[in-house]
Amino acid sequence: MPKQNRVTPTGDIIATPARGTLLGNRGCLHDEHQQIRRPYQLQRWIICVLEFKGRRHIIMTPGHYTELFFLDEATALAAGHRPCAECLRDRFNEFRAIWAQANADLAGSPRPLATAIDAVLHQERIDANGRKVTYADRLSALPDGTFIQRAGDDTAWLVLGDQLLAWSPFGYTQRMSRPSGETRVTVLTPRSSVRALAAGYQAGLHPSSLQSAP
Repeated sequence: MPKQNRVTPTGDIIATPARGTLLGNRGCLHDEHQQIRRPYQLQRWIICVLEFKGRRHIIMTPGHYTELFFLDEATALAAGHRPCAECLRDRFNEFRAIWAQANADLAGSPRPLATAIDAVLHQERIDANGRKVTYADRLSALPDGTFIQRAGDDTAWLVLGDQLLAWSPFGYTQRMSRPSGETRVTVLTPRSSVRALAAGYQAGLHPSSLQSAP
């Protein structure tokens, strides 16, 4: 039976046999029976590589941080995570610089501390009751790499050029043309991360995003 350790663009943690391309960490979320008991422990929600310096450990070890997995970086950003300052140092530095430029009123510095970014993201991704924070915006105004939901549709869609790509744990499936005009949608990706994407940060995407539309 697959473990409950895969993160969706809404930030939910689900059980699926699909494998992720990136690792994530929000602290220790599981109990001694490997059951998820809370959505997060820390404000530090990070994105990590699957392998780093030969480190090995058993998944969901009691008392150890819960290993989470993402389809790709765009999914992780939508869930409210940011690149790790250790195993993804170059990506973190790039994200920090662009994020600070795009959110100057929040960053307070061209090189804000990771904890400062985490504090902003925490306010933007989850409310006091543990619910996902979203906001409404015009679809035409959103940059590539943003995740959205349409009215009456629970599917998470990735914005990519003139298309919307439907997310699944195994990769991107259905595609549709990106509506133009004043269409408003629910934005899943935290607002400050959307600004960073609009300012030039390019989120890594799963290979299925490159497949030709049917």
